[in-house]
Amino acid sequence: MKRSVKRGDEVVVISGSAKGKRGKILQVFPKQERVLVEGVNMRKHHERKSQKNPDGAIVEREAPVHISNVMPAGRFDAKKK
Repeated sequence: MKRSVKRGDEVVVISGSAKGKRGKILQVFPKQERVLVEGVNMRKHHERKSQKNPDGAIVEREAPVHISNVMPAGRFDAKKK
């Protein structure tokens, strides 16, 4: 399947709970047809104790979004006009 986006592109989420949010693509997972978008689909992740993090923590991270749910920001802006 041909992808319309690549790492570093600015995209807009066009469906789902994050609809309308914009962000830059951090990573692409071609086999799963998913992309990681900066600041979109945030999930809480529990980190265990370590030397680096002696108390452990709950951090928020981006989770992948299906590639069909994003559109390049340039095309989105052109559609709005």
